[in-house]
Formats: sequence, structure tokens, C-alpha cells
Amino acid sequence: MATRRNLLVMGVAAVTALALGACGATADDEGGSGADGPVTGLRIMVPNTPGGGYDTTARTAAKVMEDAKIATGVQVFNLPGAGGTVGLQRTVNEKGNGKLAMQMGLGVVGASYTSKSQATLTQTTALAKLIEEAGAIVVPKDSPYRTIGDLVTAWKASPKGLAVGGGSSPGGPDHLLPMQLARAVGIDPRQVNFVSYDGGGELLPALLGGKVAFGASGFGEFLDQVEAGQLRVLAVTSESPIEALKDVPTLKASGIDLVFTNWRGIVAPPGISDADKQVWIDALTRMHESAEWKAELTKRGWTDAFVTGDAFATFLNEQDRSVADLLKQLGLA
Repeated sequence: MATRRNLLVMGVAAVTALALGACGATADDEGGSGADGPVTGLRIMVPNTPGGGYDTTARTAAKVMEDAKIATGVQVFNLPGAGGTVGLQRTVNEKGNGKLAMQMGLGVVGASYTSKSQATLTQTTALAKLIEEAGAIVVPKDSPYRTIGDLVTAWKASPKGLAVGGGSSPGGPDHLLPMQLARAVGIDPRQVNFVSYDGGGELLPALLGGKVAFGASGFGEFLDQVEAGQLRVLAVTSESPIEALKDVPTLKASGIDLVFTNWRGIVAPPGISDADKQVWIDALTRMHESAEWKAELTKRGWTDAFVTGDAFATFLNEQDRSVADLLKQLGLA
């Protein structure tokens, strides 16, 4: 079976109002290069509502840049709608604006297809991939499936009979994960009975109440319930075992040739100058190297996945093709 390695990021928004929230002082409209001090004038757009994964990542990055004196007056604002594609369109429309960037991830890649967006991530300027977060396959404590092998056997026997729940809409990370898993174990993804929930907050009671046979989402969504013995994790989707779930095997260790990781990164509008691109990359690189950022990675359970510039652009193009192929197979793109 050919290796399928798909790295995944979360966050789907469904409203279209503009909500502004500054992190630090108001941004300097003129901006600065940072050659003689902290960078000024940077703005980060979050393409979903406050409090989600993208929002948390953007505001954490902005705070770290402020605290480490890498930048001052970093402004973070929210522009939600259509799974992140309202913000994506705004980013593409801001061609040449070297002071603006957008926090994004795998969910925006999928939404650009399921929402039939005219704007695409391949039009943007890739700045940096920041983090990854592994997914998990979970079942209620009383589930008859004790291993991922047990679950896959039953799933293959009745793909439509076993409902899988995810905390995102079609095209989002929690949808892409079970579709990729189905394909990896020989199930036609079009036969998968996927039930969409509005985030982990709605998925958890569905799992606990037995409304779905199993769930697929970021492992962090389940830790409290796993520790309380209410849920069991059958497998994680990372390359290596997760520190917080040391006794849980990976899919690969269980004989399933799939690695699936949610990811988050930052892009800028198309057509920005090389100098502005370098200011962003330098600031994000210094942030990544700071003790403050390392502490946040540990605190939040994020996996460091930092790459910048051309390397991130290559990754984005690969993700775009992979997601497009899968969604076309499902008739969603």
C-alpha cells in the first residue's frame, strides 16, 4: 500500500461579522523594519471567531512577540465566515500589503474547496508553518472495540452502519481524518457515515451518549474525559507516540499506513515585497526561538513544526493537491 502522509489545523467559522481585538497597542500604520528595534505595524487576521484554535494561536504568537520585544503593537483581529474563506478572500484582495498576515491551517485548505472559494491559498505568500497537533480515534468506555484493529474490522464490514463523529464541517480536519483513514484501510470514503458537530464541545456528548460509534478529532479535545475513564483512545495519528497518551499506539504501529496531523501556519497577501516578507519571517523565526514560545508549546501541547518561506510554500501546495483530490473523490469539490 502506498504511503499516505497527510499533515493536518482546525477551525471552521460560520458568521460574517467583523470583530476586532488588538493584542498590545494599536499598530503603527507606517510600520518599521525592526533593524534598530522591535518591528511595528504588523497585523494578523484570524479567519474565524474569537476563542477557536486559530484565534488562540494568533494571539499567543502576538503576545510572545510583544513579550520577547520582537515586535510592538501587533494587532490581531477576527474576520470569520465560510470556514475561513471570507478571511482568505480578504487576504488575497490585500495584494501587496506587507503588514498583513492571516492565521490559517488545514481547515482553510478544505473550506476553500467545499465553499467554492474564488480565492485560494496557493495565491497567498507563504510565511511559516508553526505547529502540529495529532488526531485521535476515540470510543466510549463501554465500546466493544478494544483496539483500532477491532474497530477497523467492524467498520469494513459495515461502513455505513458505524457512524463517526467529528468536530468540524466537511472539508475540515475532523472530516478529512476519517476519510483518509477509510481510504488507508480499504473503505470507499463515500461510504463513510460521517456526522458533523460544531466543535469538540458538541462532539464529546455525542460520544459519551453513544450517538456515534467512534470519534476523530485532535487528541487535546479528549484528554480530560480519557483521564476520567469516560473515553478510550484506540490510536493516535502522529508519527510517534504522544507524551500525554504514552500507552496509546500510533496508526502506523497498528499496521495502518497513515500519519495525519493538524497544522497551523501564517500566510500573507500575494505580491508583497521581498523586504516585507523577510520582516515577517525574521520576526516569526525569532519568536520560534524564544523561551516564551517554547513555554507555550509545552503548556498547550502543541508540536513544534516550524518551517518558513519556500519550504512552507511547497508544503501548502502538497496539502492543497491532497485535500482537493480527496474532496473531489467525495464529490465535495
